[in-house]
Amino acid sequence: MDKSKTIMSRIIIMVLITFAVTLLFVDTASAQRYMEKLDRGVVAINQGDGKVYVGWRMLGTDPNDIAFNLYCSTACGDPLKLNNQPIIQSTNFVDTGVNLKQSNSYFIRPVLNSQEQAASKPFTLPANAAVQQYISIALQTPAGYTPNDASVGDLDGDSEYELVLHQTGLSHDNAHDGFTSEPILQAYKLDGTFLWEINLGRNIREGAHYTQFMVYDLDCDGRAEVACKTADGTIDGVGNVIGDAEADYCNAQGRILTGPEFLTIFDGLTGAALVTVDYIPPRHPDTLFPTPQQLKDIWGDDYGNRMDRFLACIAYLDGERPSLVMCRGYYHGRDGYPGRTVLAAWNWRDGQLTNEWTFDTMFGPPENDPYRGQGNHNLAVGDVDGDGKDEIVYGACCIDDDGTGLYSTGLGHGDAMHLSDMDPNRPGLEVFDIHENPNHEYGVEFRDAGTGEVIWGAGPYVDVGRGVAMDIDPRHRGYECWASGGATFANALFNCKGQIIANAKPRSTNFGVWWDGDLLREILNSNRISKWNWTNSVDITIFTAYNCSSNNGSKSTPALCADILGDWREEVIWRTLNSQELRIFTTTIPTNYRFFTFMHDPIYRLSVAWQNVAYNQPTQTGFYMGDGMAEPPRPAIIMDVNEVSEESAETLETGDFSSFYGGINSTLLDTQNVGH
Repeated sequence: MDKSKTIMSRIIIMVLITFAVTLLFVDTASAQRYMEKLDRGVVAINQGDGKVYVGWRMLGTDPNDIAFNLYCSTACGDPLKLNNQPIIQSTNFVDTGVNLKQSNSYFIRPVLNSQEQAASKPFTLPANAAVQQYISIALQTPAGYTPNDASVGDLDGDSEYELVLHQTGLSHDNAHDGFTSEPILQAYKLDGTFLWEINLGRNIREGAHYTQFMVYDLDCDGRAEVACKTADGTIDGVGNVIGDAEADYCNAQGRILTGPEFLTIFDGLTGAALVTVDYIPPRHPDTLFPTPQQLKDIWGDDYGNRMDRFLACIAYLDGERPSLVMCRGYYHGRDGYPGRTVLAAWNWRDGQLTNEWTFDTMFGPPENDPYRGQGNHNLAVGDVDGDGKDEIVYGACCIDDDGTGLYSTGLGHGDAMHLSDMDPNRPGLEVFDIHENPNHEYGVEFRDAGTGEVIWGAGPYVDVGRGVAMDIDPRHRGYECWASGGATFANALFNCKGQIIANAKPRSTNFGVWWDGDLLREILNSNRISKWNWTNSVDITIFTAYNCSSNNGSKSTPALCADILGDWREEVIWRTLNSQELRIFTTTIPTNYRFFTFMHDPIYRLSVAWQNVAYNQPTQTGFYMGDGMAEPPRPAIIMDVNEVSEESAETLETGDFSSFYGGINSTLLDTQNVGH
């Protein structure tokens, strides 16, 4: 063969390889996730003095050049357009000169190619509306109970979120003996309409580690389901009893260590049980009534402390549709016993609940053994390896989308963890994790989410009880991290490179919220929101929800913090002091930034789903959200499982995200107000 033919053959081979790689990339990148169909989420707040703050959603499927016109109808009169020019650079507006003695209904019309589209659902302020920064939901709280964690989903298919609320009575931690109340789940519409109540019964113990409830549209039919662990005596939302109504497996110490265990999918609209199957894994593979020694052999103790540590999440394991993942166990055992960790993935599709895979450190392959004892009191979900499918970050280890282990760091259990693009100057996602009584050098560590490689850490040999990661200081690009516990770095504030940038940190190490409209995050603790003053290294309270209370003791978490209304910023849901009401607080601070609703960011939406799990953690986005951020990637999603979004596919093909957001450096508020 002459030289020219050899060169030509090599060129052809290179072209074919390039073409094959391109096809692989296009196939991965073009996979679209089904996400719930949302309306515009219009919300209007009476600020007093004739001013009304109005916010609405930009959707993850909206075209780049979408604009909005805002209208108000007073006393059912003809609508008046409030803006002179279509609003292109924000999704909020402050209306002035409003006659609040009359009712006022606000709605928006999207504008595309200079043509108005269909009107959104209106939000109506009744005549003489109170000056208050929240929406009130009156509760039917059972006597002796307190509203606790909540989650959201579109339960009735109207493109609005409904609330699922966990009502708790007497509860106990797994480490303690004692009888508890029966866990109760309730559902409410945002207008206060009560939908149903599910009583999980006497054979489900009440406590932070027992009932992890997932609210999500699992079968992609436009209505969310509710999934959780059940048992004999559970009463569904229409009054039907699961299993044996008379069974009582509670022992003399108030623990439930025997008897059947179930997983149930409930209809989100009615609360009716749609399907009930045996829970995976059971306490023991061979008997419903294991002896204490049998429990100790498998789980590492004989009283249920390690066995009854449950977690749960939603993950897009195929990259397109959601799966339910129910988890059990994450500790090492006591007295030399190994302990056990199990994750079971389920699909609810076409009326069938199927177990897709089970990851098990005891009865699985030997390569699962390093994953024992690595779990946290929480988890996170995201595509950490870039294959378009979700992995489960299970504390100090990570489980791949196919149910095999991706990596185990061996760093062990911790109480808090965060997954996001925390260092925008390096590729991929990162994890900030803390560790409890580690036998290694890291009390805290910052690692590559896809490989488990520790990028930096601090310690050593201390019990770190809390840890938070969010951008609070614009002088350092990326997230700041801090922790609490008996550590030598207890007062340190780290940047995303592991450098100590201050010897003082925020007073709280619990939660965060996007609230005031800049690109930094605010600190949420108890019933207060505060702002970090990076110049003086102090946090300053900027909002207090009076007559409201947080949940979960010193963890001081709200019922829920998520972007459920209005623009991209988050609402905070607190219970009132008398436990008879939930209040959904929304910001009224105009912002200079426009983003699509964070609920259409895959990692963020899944973080809302798992927020109620065990030790609640704040939401996180799948892109770097902070000062100095770049334009975030547009989500590859569809809101109808039977349709393909041509506009989304075009964006993926061209990579043109330039105008989808209002422009990071733009002055975005349209303040031209026609008025009333």
